[in-house]
Amino acid sequence: MPHNANVWHQLEIWLDRLKRLCVLVGSVALVVLVATFGWLVFGRYVLNQTPTWVEQLALLLICYITFLGAAIGIHEQSHLGVTFLRDALPARLRQGLLLLTDLCLALFGAVMLSACLELFEFGWSTRLPMLNIPESFRTLSAVLCGGLMIVFAGARVLMRGHFLLRGEIYQDKKVI
Repeated sequence: MPHNANVWHQLEIWLDRLKRLCVLVGSVALVVLVATFGWLVFGRYVLNQTPTWVEQLALLLICYITFLGAAIGIHEQSHLGVTFLRDALPARLRQGLLLLTDLCLALFGAVMLSACLELFEFGWSTRLPMLNIPESFRTLSAVLCGGLMIVFAGARVLMRGHFLLRGEIYQDKKVI
């Protein structure tokens, strides 16, 4: 295996590890969400005392589950798209269109990261009710999503561009 191919293979391995970390964090958040709602039901109907912090924690966890899931969708290329026109194109044109799509996703991630960093800074002085933590912890999920979009889509731009310049096609983690 040439050294250059090994670099791209290592990049794919690290991106998959990063994706697995996102899945792990999202999964733990989902388990905590279910457990806290179990506590809410128990507290409300058995103890006759509704825990008021559950709603705020649920909103926080849903932000992380949603934004990490969106970033994973970028990595897995399972985001919404209309592909019938793209799939009808010849392989090189299709590859160019995929490259453009990945570039647009990376740029969207950059805009999202920039805007959400401003929200993160703005919300640091405001506290989430009942949890008494900075509002920025909720916005951090969107910041992470923007950064992960840049990493996942940007890496694919580099790989597709590299192989397109060599006259090869990069598709589904393999070179054709």
